Amino acid sequence: MKDKFLRFISDPKYVFGIYLLISIISAISKYAGGPLKYNNYMIFKNVFTNTLAQRNIYLQYPEIHFDSNHYGVFFSILIAPFAILPDWLGIVLWNVANTSVFLFAIYKLPFSKAKKAFFAWLCLQEFITAAVSLQFNIALTGLLMLSAVYVYERKETKSAIAILIGFFVKLYGIAGLSSFFFMKNKWRFILSFMGFGIIFLILPMLLSSPQFGIQSYGDWFQSLSEKNLSNQVLGNRQDYSLMGIVRRVSGNSEISNLVFLLPGILVFGLPYLRIKQYKNLPFQLMILASTLLFIVLFSSGSESPTYIIAVAGVMVWFTMQKEKSPLIIGLLIFVIILTCFSFSDLFPKFIKENYIMKYSLKALPCCIVWFRVIYELMTKDFEKDYKLD
Repeated sequence: MKDKFLRFISDPKYVFGIYLLISIISAISKYAGGPLKYNNYMIFKNVFTNTLAQRNIYLQYPEIHFDSNHYGVFFSILIAPFAILPDWLGIVLWNVANTSVFLFAIYKLPFSKAKKAFFAWLCLQEFITAAVSLQFNIALTGLLMLSAVYVYERKETKSAIAILIGFFVKLYGIAGLSSFFFMKNKWRFILSFMGFGIIFLILPMLLSSPQFGIQSYGDWFQSLSEKNLSNQVLGNRQDYSLMGIVRRVSGNSEISNLVFLLPGILVFGLPYLRIKQYKNLPFQLMILASTLLFIVLFSSGSESPTYIIAVAGVMVWFTMQKEKSPLIIGLLIFVIILTCFSFSDLFPKFIKENYIMKYSLKALPCCIVWFRVIYELMTKDFEKDYKLD
């Protein structure tokens, strides 16, 4: 019995199957709850509908959904195959497609089968949080991971495509450029990036018109600017970030993001000074871990479903650890309890509302891990201090 259990938890195909099953069940349960329950999908579907009709995709459409879209007009291309289907089927296939991108990225990581399974098990709770929201964050996490994977596989064109898809939907994807200095053929990447960038820029115009496409990119910038300001309101369900912790603990919502972003970017960039470490794959993967954490911790738009990105970064960091000291294990447990389960029934409602949400404490464990990642990037020998298989 023990051997069967160990084989079950260490074989990726079983946990991958559970992921797909959860993606289907969560989508069906949302559809069964009515349009209010799958509001996010209705927003996504309406991006396609409005692009075809050349209506502003960032306005409120209360007769169809509440809230508004904040994804780029390129998203109309991605959602199109699902939007033309009946809602019950489109929702299910949309969730499965997002999940499949993430699972493919885990499969491509240079870890042993057992470590890939372990990685997936550790991300499961945060995946569930993202899956029930029906958002793009799951696929975006996979795209960011793939952008790094394709660099060490010397598939620069595929890396460029992964980055661009993420960028044209949610801007976060541009963070995949963090692996640029590790590329063997930088010119191939640059040319691919420029070529596919132009293609992705133009594609939505084929559904609408050049004028509408250009206008939509301008509207997107305005939409994100307005959302950034609204995110910083104390006590809302956004700004689960390093800035959010400081703003909410201090009670000062006027603290600018730049106060954190400028030193944050400087700290993030320090490991790139260790040029001799570039050749080591564990160093490249640790940069990936830092990237996945950074884009969530330094964004006022971070909400609970966004944390699949940051938690994947934590798991990249943890999975590579050769010596899992009490400190390393303690940090992992801290992330699992306070980040992954902070909005579950593990915490009483009083604690969630008056502490975790009020002070953005979901971000705290990941903040600590990110600083630990930076410390390791600056001090460790990545040729011998880490283990991938």
